[in-house]
Amino acid sequence: MNVQATDAKQLSIGDYYSATQLRADRWSALRETVETLSSHGVEGRQGKKLIVAAEGLFDALEPIELYWAFPGAHAFAHLRRLLDQRNIEDLALSLRRVARALSSGAYRRRTVPIGGEEIDGEDFDDESTLAPEDRALGRPYFEVLIVDNVNEHQERFLKANLRRARRAEDPFIYEAVVVPSLEDALMGILFNYNVQAVVVRPGLTLKSKNDLPLLKQYLNQYGEGEDVDALQAHDYGPETCRLIAKVRPELDAYLITDRSAEDIAGLDLGRCRRVFYNQEDFLELHLNILRGVNRRYKTPFFTALKEYSKQPTGVFHAMPISRGKSISRSHWIQDMGAFYGPNIFLAETSATSGGLDSLLEPRGPIKEAQDMAARAFGSKQTFFATNGTSTCNKIVVQSLIRPGDIVLVDRDCHKSHHYGMVLSGASVVYMDSYPLHEYSMYGAVPTHEIKHHLLKLKAAGKLDRVRMILLTNCTFDGLVYNVQRVMEECLAIKKDLIFLWDEAWFAFARFAPTYRPRTAMGVANTMRETLRTPEARAAWEKQQAKLEGADEATLLKTRLVPPPDARVRVYATQSTHKTLTSLRQGSMIHVNDQDFKGEVEQSFHEAYMTHTSTSPNYQIIASLDVGRRQVELEGFEFVQRQVDSAMAIRRAVASHPLLKKYFKVLTVADMIPEEYRKSGVTSYYDPEKGWSDIWDVWTRDEFVLDPTRVTLAVGGTGWDGDTFKTRILMDKYGIQINKTSRNTVLFMTNIGTTRSSVAYLIEVLVEIAHDLDDRLDDASKMERRSFENRVAALVEHVPPLPDFSRFHDAFRDGAETPEGDIRTAFFLAYDEDNCDYLDLDNALMTRLEAGEELVSASFIIPYPPGFPILVPGQVISPEILSFMRALDVSEIHGYRPDLGLRVFTPEALKKQSRK
Repeated sequence: MNVQATDAKQLSIGDYYSATQLRADRWSALRETVETLSSHGVEGRQGKKLIVAAEGLFDALEPIELYWAFPGAHAFAHLRRLLDQRNIEDLALSLRRVARALSSGAYRRRTVPIGGEEIDGEDFDDESTLAPEDRALGRPYFEVLIVDNVNEHQERFLKANLRRARRAEDPFIYEAVVVPSLEDALMGILFNYNVQAVVVRPGLTLKSKNDLPLLKQYLNQYGEGEDVDALQAHDYGPETCRLIAKVRPELDAYLITDRSAEDIAGLDLGRCRRVFYNQEDFLELHLNILRGVNRRYKTPFFTALKEYSKQPTGVFHAMPISRGKSISRSHWIQDMGAFYGPNIFLAETSATSGGLDSLLEPRGPIKEAQDMAARAFGSKQTFFATNGTSTCNKIVVQSLIRPGDIVLVDRDCHKSHHYGMVLSGASVVYMDSYPLHEYSMYGAVPTHEIKHHLLKLKAAGKLDRVRMILLTNCTFDGLVYNVQRVMEECLAIKKDLIFLWDEAWFAFARFAPTYRPRTAMGVANTMRETLRTPEARAAWEKQQAKLEGADEATLLKTRLVPPPDARVRVYATQSTHKTLTSLRQGSMIHVNDQDFKGEVEQSFHEAYMTHTSTSPNYQIIASLDVGRRQVELEGFEFVQRQVDSAMAIRRAVASHPLLKKYFKVLTVADMIPEEYRKSGVTSYYDPEKGWSDIWDVWTRDEFVLDPTRVTLAVGGTGWDGDTFKTRILMDKYGIQINKTSRNTVLFMTNIGTTRSSVAYLIEVLVEIAHDLDDRLDDASKMERRSFENRVAALVEHVPPLPDFSRFHDAFRDGAETPEGDIRTAFFLAYDEDNCDYLDLDNALMTRLEAGEELVSASFIIPYPPGFPILVPGQVISPEILSFMRALDVSEIHGYRPDLGLRVFTPEALKKQSRK
């Protein structure tokens, strides 16, 4: 390796989205630089240049390492002295150990010596090479952040006393990190994902002396709106606890104070688990730290299922597969047992006793697991589901909606919501999202559109029938609502509205401070607090006086304020299995409804019984329990890495000259029109300007783009999205994706995405681009023209997306408002005599353009985009027919090419109109 190679690997700080990624790369670069120095020697021009590079890397790492227990400030200083003393051989060995321990996680399992002594010849075990059962036997490791302005001797004293409190029977092991100030505490919990507990001591100061810009950006983002400069010194500790709860509510905080109990009792301490009054009882502190972490580590149902599987049991009931008996006795299906192993069958049972529980009437470990999930996700009640979020959506809708209730629905929501409207008998108002015609996808529903429909219903005297607003947050393509704005403005029009937020793709968002304020449960908890304040009442009264007699146009332009007596009634459905750790179909329903106990609980129970199997899969329930444990303990770390991976893809495609020739990562400006971007930010990454301030975007804009959804425009390759997905990515390179449009494919990072996976994806895209270059270089004039025509068809000649037309008058109860009776239309089509089939030909278009009303008798759902372009009872517009005729997708659910488009006969519509 030469000096130029070393320099090339040292990206500037501006190239990094997060300090975590910067830290990992700086340690790797330092190791490589010192190893090169060890080979070439310190003398000569090259040696001096390497010394300068190593010193620069130490300078870059020094302010970062203050917040980590490994290798720790003292070990870091030792490494620096080795460089100053030009002891390159020992430094290279130590850096190799540090870099490997950081990348493999070995420091979590054993002490990693930093000095020059040998270990078993050279090195220690690599964590990544251990078998899962060996890793499971080890004690989990975490770090404790102590906030106190102490000298080096006092710091050693604190750490030594906590180490002395350890016992062999402790379930966990931890190391302490000491920082001096409130600001350092905030940077520490945002930067060091190993921190699980924070101990706030009386000697802390307010300001940090650390001025590394990348770390300061963390502080600036999450401290926004907090006037900490006005604090008195004796308030620093309580305020630190409060801010910890705001930024990372899953962490345990402990306050050591010399103030009286009376003074502390009236303060907001966030989620401080215990206050210690002016004492140095390290054993008691140690035991409380372990108890707090164990509170999150517990998995009631998973543990109960493991214990049950160990019991000798005779099965005289259902499930021959239980205990694996039907497999172990078989001569023909032994391969199944060999593939899955014994434990899954030992844990497979239909029993609800013997330490287990019933999902339909949970009173034991399932009930406890659901309660712990509610705590983790910020809800008041959480319910597990073992057959996916499609079922969760139907449960919530059926429990809340009565026949004739009006529901405002995101038109391009998941099909389960449309079927839920059928089951409940709702009168549906479909709201249009803004279209992205160029990429054949829809955006999200503007607040203006939602308010317009509510005000129209109010003017028609139907507001009392409006029950629910149903929206998708975030959308498949990553568009995220300003949830608080939507709820506040809608409640200002009708104060008891219920909100159902479909967060099937957003379960992870709770565990990232940037995302949390745009989640359903996060906003529900915020509004429960803010609506009760005197400031909220004063703001509402002031606006009411100002808007007295205001017309609709004025109300649409105004950011409306909800009344102080508005009810917070929020439901969220999440596909845990899509974005967190769970077996397939593992989902959760989160409830934060002030009227749930008095009004909804019984009907919810009946709907849950209706849609939930009496034979739920225990493995799915156990995986939900374990997935909850994971996000409470390491969700912050994993989501941070997930975002980092997505940002790395964005930067690579935007910066690579060959990739830019055929591909484009859609930017914020491509996905969100300017009118919804108050921040003015157009892209998360720009090769010229670097990274944008994502916190400013997520604080101010009406819609934001989830950076973990990377939509890649592939029209420039000449392949449509579906072909690129199946024939190129999957068949040729083994890369699996799901969502496509006519000219885009969607890459989603998740908590399991690795940097190696990202690197492989970029390598594949570069290889595809190289192949295209080679093919075009060798192409004839006609072949090149054919390629250009394919690109033009995908990029320039894209059929416009149609809006929802309207329900036919036979399924409406008045012309002044748009709601339709989708249930009646759905069941009317059960009688084949009421239906006919029409070819999608020019004659049909002529009939529509002449004004003939043709009405769909079915859901028509093309994949992609995967939502209905027609629903039962909807009038077929010329725009919809044009779109259908231009579709070149392989799947259109509800449409039979051999028969044609299913419509209602004129006689059926006349008969229905007379009813």
